[in-house]
Amino acid sequence: MCGLVGLMSLGESLDLRSTIQTMVATLYHRGPDDEGTWIDESAGIALGHRRLAILDLSPAGHQPMVSACGRYVLVFNGEIYNHLDLRQLLTSTGAAPAWRGHSDTETLLAAFAYWGIEATLKRTVGMFALALWDRSEQTLTLARDRIGEKPLYYGWVNNAFVFASELKALRACPNFQNSINRQALTLYLRYNYVPSPYSIYEHIWKLPAGTYLQLPTNALVKGSQGEPQAYWSLQTAVEQGLAEPFQGTEQEAAGELERLLRQSLQGQLLADVPLGAFLSGGVDSSTVVALMQSQSAQPVKTFTIGFYEDQYNEAQYAKAVATHLGTDHTEYYLTGQDARDVIPKLPTLYDEPFADSSQIPTFLVSMIARQHVTVALSGDGGDELFGGYTRYFLAPSIWQKIQLLPAPIRTMLATALRVLPPRQWDQLLGGINRFLPKHLRYTTIGDRISKLAKLCELRSQDSVYLSFLSHFNPPSKIVIDGKEPTSLPIEPPSWLSGLPFESYMMILDVLTYLPDDILAKVDRAAMGVSLETRIPLLDHRIVEFACAVPLSMKIKQQTGKHILRHILYQHVPKELIERPKMGFRVPIAQWLRHELREWVEDLLNPTRLKQEGFLYPESIWQYWQEHRQGHRNWAFPLWDILMFQAWLENNRSV
Repeated sequence: MCGLVGLMSLGESLDLRSTIQTMVATLYHRGPDDEGTWIDESAGIALGHRRLAILDLSPAGHQPMVSACGRYVLVFNGEIYNHLDLRQLLTSTGAAPAWRGHSDTETLLAAFAYWGIEATLKRTVGMFALALWDRSEQTLTLARDRIGEKPLYYGWVNNAFVFASELKALRACPNFQNSINRQALTLYLRYNYVPSPYSIYEHIWKLPAGTYLQLPTNALVKGSQGEPQAYWSLQTAVEQGLAEPFQGTEQEAAGELERLLRQSLQGQLLADVPLGAFLSGGVDSSTVVALMQSQSAQPVKTFTIGFYEDQYNEAQYAKAVATHLGTDHTEYYLTGQDARDVIPKLPTLYDEPFADSSQIPTFLVSMIARQHVTVALSGDGGDELFGGYTRYFLAPSIWQKIQLLPAPIRTMLATALRVLPPRQWDQLLGGINRFLPKHLRYTTIGDRISKLAKLCELRSQDSVYLSFLSHFNPPSKIVIDGKEPTSLPIEPPSWLSGLPFESYMMILDVLTYLPDDILAKVDRAAMGVSLETRIPLLDHRIVEFACAVPLSMKIKQQTGKHILRHILYQHVPKELIERPKMGFRVPIAQWLRHELREWVEDLLNPTRLKQEGFLYPESIWQYWQEHRQGHRNWAFPLWDILMFQAWLENNRSV
């Protein structure tokens, strides 16, 4: 796991050496073990790298790395889990160079030299972002892994084409003056992250997952976004799964999934440094840890974060699973102050606005793990692939009920539900909350009735799904001069039509929410403390298998991940796992009203908002007043705004 940077100058007098060194320095946290630069003044290109040494800790793994033939120069972030197999294949065909070390970077260079770029990318199993310079053809290639585990930004700063693992490296370019992209800001306020291919800045983009971009220097045009080419697509995997669905029993499907998971783990357990795993006690992480432990002669190191607030705490469940499996378990109970102390760090960790509040415990568990290991495996991906999120069975149920009522009746019902404001519904029915399970007590009765009124007005399953994702709808009413551009959940691709509603949502989540929220969250949190994370469930062969598994083997009786549970319950008693899904949450709603109130009112001050000129002050202040007084729970929308404001404050230079 590392950080990469680079730039190509279009003839302007730019000091390549000092610029690339400045850019590299911003990514120290991604690679504290080594740094390197490579410059070709005549071609106007510079590459830089920070290294977190995982495979081949010797100088033979230093980057930027030049191929044995001298044609290619590579900077690479990530891991190629099947690189030993690729080496063996290169050797058997007589195409292997005289190996200098045993890093996957050297393997990639030899593969590019022999098979070419696209063919090599298709052969890889791994997570990565890379930049490859072809000295012969004077062409730059950028590429990103299939699911989007590793980040890669690219675009223009003045007359230089720039690229890097994080935006902070691009901001280090001389005279960086890229404006905030107000269209991207509207998307952020809808989803709580900026979706690909947008970034928060004008003329800077994210390379989409599963694509590569080739840029010959003689065809480089200032301002051009280029045309990324797909070497793998989820669409193809879905269509193949529909054409050739898995035909066996659920038990046989679970057996095949376990085989694939063990195969994935075989590559992901390869490291020359200490390795462990995050363990929440849920289905996904428990399955990963159970299979890790079954393949290890030593206790696996596992890590979890606990909270003293019962409704947010899963640590006792993780401890029970760890005890049963016999792992070397570390748990750390956090006070509210511990978690709140992370908040000032967030605008630097997530150097574009990002507002998934589970970023806080994710950073903290990464920090604890880094004290013991350099690599941690995670259970992310199971929800999206095998139907774990509540919305996958709640949204279809809601849509079925909505459809039972004629449109005029739905409109009348919505009107009736709005006769009383949410606060008065609370006064009439607020006592109902006492009889609900703790994990359902996050919103008031008035909030639920307000949401029900909105649902009654929806006219398609697409709009139902979008309602589950949207924090502001429409966000253009919050952003001054904001116009929301096209994004996948709003305008889904035609190849999704005809799928079951549950599958439709899961696939869109893999395309959008998974890479741009979940994987971005984990990457920045972990790399902020120089910890590599690996995600066994996102091996592309598992993703392709999940596309072929019938929906009935994923979701049954309002419960998801059935075939994963089938595997897990061979290793862990069912009673240690079965409980309502909690997620990785923190008590943001309470903190905003109490401990963080002064910080909130400073960032949301109407005078300040008016001077900054991005957000409408009156609407935001009304949200805050209703939340502060307990009339509504606007925690998530307010957190979106606060994370933007904190990011803006941290980047005053823009």
